[in-house]
Amino acid sequence: MADRLTVEVATPMRLVVAEPVDEVVVPGSEGYFGVLPGHAPFLTTLGIGELTYRQGRDERHLAVSGGFAEVRNDKVIVLADTAERPDEIDRARAERARERAERRLGGRTQEEIDYVRASCALARSLTRLQVAARGQ
Repeated sequence: MADRLTVEVATPMRLVVAEPVDEVVVPGSEGYFGVLPGHAPFLTTLGIGELTYRQGRDERHLAVSGGFAEVRNDKVIVLADTAERPDEIDRARAERARERAERRLGGRTQEEIDYVRASCALARSLTRLQVAARGQ
């Protein structure tokens, strides 16, 4: 069994991360799951949340949403609809998106509300703000 695994995070536009790591925590659609070297293989859908990977004591964070994750015993491949590093996140834009989603969900708009879409927008904006605050 290997003592490290490789994490690869890609979107339709680019490869975001491809590094050897000690541990990965991924937001699956059914909840977060952690992966260590030698993990049993599986395939799952992604949710909206913060992907964390650790190299020694150094943790890195990404805001991800949608897509799939494949786990092998020595590799985690994440094919995400979106993936952003903390330094790539526009905090002001994320804050405006959060406020807009909260207004829609709170019924303070005159338009017809798609609650699932508004809930997802709120989750994405909160995740982006959380990851941006980490500043790594």
